[in-house]
Parts: sequence; structure tokens; C-alpha cells
Amino acid sequence: MSQSATLQEPSSTQNGIENQLDYLNQYVSFFVDEQLLGVPVNAVQEVLNPQVITRTPKAKTEIAGLLNLRGQIVTAVDLRKRLGLPPLADDQQSMNVVVRYNNESYSLLVDEVGDVINVSGETLQPPPQTLDPHWKSVTSGVFRLENRLFVIVDESSLLDF
Repeated sequence: MSQSATLQEPSSTQNGIENQLDYLNQYVSFFVDEQLLGVPVNAVQEVLNPQVITRTPKAKTEIAGLLNLRGQIVTAVDLRKRLGLPPLADDQQSMNVVVRYNNESYSLLVDEVGDVINVSGETLQPPPQTLDPHWKSVTSGVFRLENRLFVIVDESSLLDF
């Protein structure tokens, strides 16, 4: 005797909750030099206003320093330097997108934090051939949004010094 199983569709209430919890297609967006970038929402620990960063001697140039996040020491990475861009103007301060990588916290210093962008209806495309090789090495792909390109940063490549 053979048995078969049927899958039941979730009720409308459950379906609404599942759509809200679709983290695989959600990205925290931010701007660096007016370029819209993002990282997966499940990689982000928190977003912070400008913080006091203590410089660390003999660190790589991309490392802005360390910050104390409620007793936890977090390495701050200057995305402008990491991406080969000019520094922020003296009158501007960087925002912090804190991500987890290899069981450690890193603060990505960005110009401005955007929204959480849900791209479930879009298709992740490989980085364009015309993209700068340095940028391409830290990019996992791009989404073509209505009026701009949304570049997804590969945090493992970005933070692998």
C-alpha cells in the first residue's frame, strides 16, 4: 500500500506573518558616495548613529579604529577607504551598520543609512562587467531597482583582510 502526502497552504494569517519574516530577500540599505549598497538583513546586528572611534596604531588603512558597544569591542571599517573612495567631508560624520562575521562584530562606516529593502520580486544579477575590479571583488551581485542600481556587498569578502 502506497502513501502520499499533500501539502497544505498556510492560512491567510500565517501567510501574512511568513511574508513579513522573509529575511532571505531583505537587505539593509545604505549609501557610500551616493551609491546605494546593502547587506542581508540577517547579517546586521544593529544600526548606530555616529560613535566615538579610537584609532588603532599600525592597523590597515581601512580600519578606522575600535568602538565600545555596551562593553563589546567592535572593529570599525571605513567603507570609503575599503572601496577606494575619497574621505567624507570634515563636516560630515559616518553612520554605523554593525554586522556579525566569523563570530565577531564589525561596524561598517557608511555615509547614510537607508531602509530595509525587500527584493523578493527581483532577481540578483552578477556584478556588471564594467564595475571596477576592486568593487567587483566585494560585491555579490546587483538588483536593478526602478531608478537605480542596488549593489549587494559580500560582507565576507569585504571583511576578509
